Amino acid sequence: MSQPRTGTLKVPDATLHYEVLGDGPVLLLIPGGPADSEAFASIKGVLSDRYTVITYDPRGLSRSPFDGEAQDTSVQTFADDAHRLLAAVGDEPAYVLGNSGGALVGLDLLTRYPEQVRALIAHEPPLSLLLDDADEHARFGREVHDTYRSEGVGPAMGKFLALTGLDRGSPQPPADPPPEMAEAMAQMQKNLDFFLGHMFIALGEYTPDISLLRSRPVTVAAGEDSEGQLPYRAAVALAEQLGQEIVIFPGDHGGFGSHPEAFARRLDEVFSAY
Repeated sequence: MSQPRTGTLKVPDATLHYEVLGDGPVLLLIPGGPADSEAFASIKGVLSDRYTVITYDPRGLSRSPFDGEAQDTSVQTFADDAHRLLAAVGDEPAYVLGNSGGALVGLDLLTRYPEQVRALIAHEPPLSLLLDDADEHARFGREVHDTYRSEGVGPAMGKFLALTGLDRGSPQPPADPPPEMAEAMAQMQKNLDFFLGHMFIALGEYTPDISLLRSRPVTVAAGEDSEGQLPYRAAVALAEQLGQEIVIFPGDHGGFGSHPEAFARRLDEVFSAY
């Protein structure tokens, strides 16, 4: 596998770190929540023999710092960043895979910059406001945020993962990690601070423009092992409003990491229809 081409892009109030790998039509991978481009480490090499794969750290996360203090950041701002990144690396419409909160960014990108998106796979978008029990989830979101403010990252994330069902099978970090892993864990702690403090509420309050998206090239997807979890339920609700059925992908909420080869094959099948 060839080495990725790395770069930085100045955007309003921040600088994005991005990587480009492979050749072929452009494929932008948008991570969710506190994740950065490393979320796609397992799959980008699999995809790079047939796509020009673009991965990046969203603003406020890992290698994409703000110019000054961290700021509360909306889905629309994250989508504007993705728009600027696509414009900087080429002029052709891109295939886009957005996972979790990154799927919300993809939906907003497709809504406001449709000329840049050849097709979008929105994988498990956590659109809790589309659910029948939306009020309960809004209350739960405020509770998680309040827990973060009063008790910190650990208790807040524990509550978030348990109430969404995403704690099922979550690996526990080793008690005495090697230096490289310890450094990555420290970076994730910083990312979680930004996620809970400056992203979480905006993600929970986002709703897409359903009427516009009905005429746009979007496929709503969910993992075969995620049934019953909040993002899976939200994906079903979105698909129903768009008049389609969800497309099932291998694995769970992060199936691209656990099943990269099978996930890539499914992605190719979906994109080949556009």
